[in-house]
Amino acid sequence: MPDGTADGTGPGAPAYIKGDCAELTVGGRLDVRSAADARVALHRAVDEGHGDLVLDLTDLHSWDATGLGVIMGAHRRAGRADRRLVLRGVPPQMQRLLVATRLHRILTIQ
Repeated sequence: MPDGTADGTGPGAPAYIKGDCAELTVGGRLDVRSAADARVALHRAVDEGHGDLVLDLTDLHSWDATGLGVIMGAHRRAGRADRRLVLRGVPPQMQRLLVATRLHRILTIQ
């Protein structure tokens, strides 16, 4: 892979989502190129589960405005389904963005 590590998980790697309808691991780069696939995966997890949906972002290297929009869309969808979207392991630079945009007041962050 030219922009990631040999295993596809480096800072330049596209986003990947693994897990089930209760907990998902989001890694790589969540941006305009990966947003559609991420949206489908997150909406499916919201629709098929119940209770909190935890997104572990420990391995997420970056996100752009589109990626953040996907997260916010999943948050709204979860609320309509009487679920709560919980972000875990938010990397420091993304935490700062959430604070700067005041989204930390809307999203549940562990």
